[in-house]
Amino acid sequence: MVVLDLAVPLRDRLVRVAPWFGPAFVAAIAYADPGNFATNFTGGATFGYQLVWVIVAANLMAILIQSLSAKLGLVTGRDLPQWCRERLPRPVNAGLWVQAELVAMATDLAEIIGGAIALYLLFGIPLPIGGLITCVVAFALLGLHSRGARRFETAITGLLGVIALGFLYTGLRSGVDAREAATGLVPSFAGTDSMVLATGILGATVMPHVIYLHSALTTNRAVSDRRRRASALRYQRADTILALGAAGLVNLAMLLIAASLFHGSGIAGTDTLEGIHHGLGVVLDQPAALAFAVALLASGFASSSVGTYAGQVVMRGFIGRGIPLTLRRLLTMAPAMIVLLLGVDPTVALVWSQVVLSFGVPFALVPLIWLTRRRDVLGEHANHPITTAVAVVVAALIIALNLFLLSRTLG
Repeated sequence: MVVLDLAVPLRDRLVRVAPWFGPAFVAAIAYADPGNFATNFTGGATFGYQLVWVIVAANLMAILIQSLSAKLGLVTGRDLPQWCRERLPRPVNAGLWVQAELVAMATDLAEIIGGAIALYLLFGIPLPIGGLITCVVAFALLGLHSRGARRFETAITGLLGVIALGFLYTGLRSGVDAREAATGLVPSFAGTDSMVLATGILGATVMPHVIYLHSALTTNRAVSDRRRRASALRYQRADTILALGAAGLVNLAMLLIAASLFHGSGIAGTDTLEGIHHGLGVVLDQPAALAFAVALLASGFASSSVGTYAGQVVMRGFIGRGIPLTLRRLLTMAPAMIVLLLGVDPTVALVWSQVVLSFGVPFALVPLIWLTRRRDVLGEHANHPITTAVAVVVAALIIALNLFLLSRTLG
């Protein structure tokens, strides 16, 4: 809990605490990326309110996980990949790096495709050209970081605000049935297809690349003074709860809107982003469709820049070296551009990219739990045994869900 001295003028209090807020909002954009649009809208349109519980549970997991990641960077001044390189055997570290790079490509696949679809919906730009434009804009956003982390954090936070406003506008007009939505809090599945979507929602909500990234975003706020560090940790927790809470509400709004407007409606194509855009125009009006497309565009631009930055953090941390951002951008955008050029159904590619991301979560989560429970790493700020136990249960649930999905899909 953040405690402020009420005797201090409000403006002075805000100036004092503002520098501690921002990292979680950069991380949170990954929780509202185009992959979330695809999985959440598809889940709502196909299964109604049944998967509400998946989004709520995934968001609670995300708050815990991101808080641990942020704490690691804030207390030690070093990020998760750097700690893995120091504490893990070289073959294990190398394996983690390879899978993290594959995850980065799956992440960019969702983000670039999402931006390309948004540009097509808004301006009729062909998907391959829209993909290139998304890459260029994302690279320009990332350039803000070289001029100061706060500028980058502010820009990303602003884009997250655009996404939230878009779904607030549509959500208030969609006529969500609160009683029916509440029934979705009871865990249940409807066969393998719902399992695939649930795993995709999990992969789109608990993002492996941003588990690595959040620890790096807080390293520049590390302090050695014990009292100031305690205050910094309180602000960090507030930052995480606010940012991830906002992203969670956006995710929930996506599924509720789709469930309310499209489930059982008979409107064709509402399991695709283009179909949802069209459906919003039919069921509500063109302003609702426009709000959706603008939110999707903001998501594609912001999340793509964050994903590229995460890739740099991963490489520098795991192997102690980096490559020029331009080269990284070219490498990670290649799968997305191939998909767009081949004419693969972009929404299907988005959903399956999130499934791939879900399988990458344990490889980031297990080392994070192991490191944050160690007193020789975090000292007095090492996890409480209850925190570790809850985190272990979260990791076990994610791994079990992935294994069950794999067995059902291949069986």
